Amino acid sequence: MADMTLVLCILMSAYFIRGITGFGSALIAVPLLALSQPLQFAIPLVLTLDFTASVILGSTTHQKANWSEIKILLPAGMIGACLGAFALLTLPTQPVLIALGAFVSLVGFRNIFGMQPEGQLSRVWAIPAGLVGGGAGALFGAGSPPYIIYLTRRLHDKSEVRATFSWLIAIDGGFRLALFLFAGLLLEPKLQLAYVLGLAPMLIGLYIGNKVHADMTREGMLRVVGTLLVLSGAMLFLKVAI
Repeated sequence: MADMTLVLCILMSAYFIRGITGFGSALIAVPLLALSQPLQFAIPLVLTLDFTASVILGSTTHQKANWSEIKILLPAGMIGACLGAFALLTLPTQPVLIALGAFVSLVGFRNIFGMQPEGQLSRVWAIPAGLVGGGAGALFGAGSPPYIIYLTRRLHDKSEVRATFSWLIAIDGGFRLALFLFAGLLLEPKLQLAYVLGLAPMLIGLYIGNKVHADMTREGMLRVVGTLLVLSGAMLFLKVAI
């Protein structure tokens, strides 16, 4: 029972962050869950909740989504997801945890120090962004940074970026859910129970995060997320060392 309570607290915190930023729930939840849970539990759980959250958020912003960008990102993302799902099932856990810790720490430091590139990207970059995003999403449960970096440098309207990302993750997440179901990763009773129990913390976290979002500057938001990511990465390195 205590184990499940910790899982639910982590989920609420992660979706509170997503409510503020529009992304990042997996980057927060997966490293923290991986401290006490196997990746084969943490990643499918966060994926199912992320898919649900994206459908909810996307349904309210359908008209603002840029579908031309989604159509280009999705094929590469699906190929990357296949490669990432295969790696999740075959690679040993320790190297994956080290890679995940390095990945989230890098994103965290970029946010803290404002290392955000400027200028509009060429649409050609949708292919590597999709491959890396889909692969990282399936392997780490955290594929949002490549997608967000690409979209924020292609689209100038904040609400358009948020809506496009929500629908991209909903469709891409549905594909990854099908892969995980085929691989048997969604059939564990504990995972199914955690999903049902996690819906309420997810919705509460999103609601509170949306309220905070209105009063926070973009720079402040990125620094908060960055600090949490660096701490998550440090805890993963500690887990591997122990």
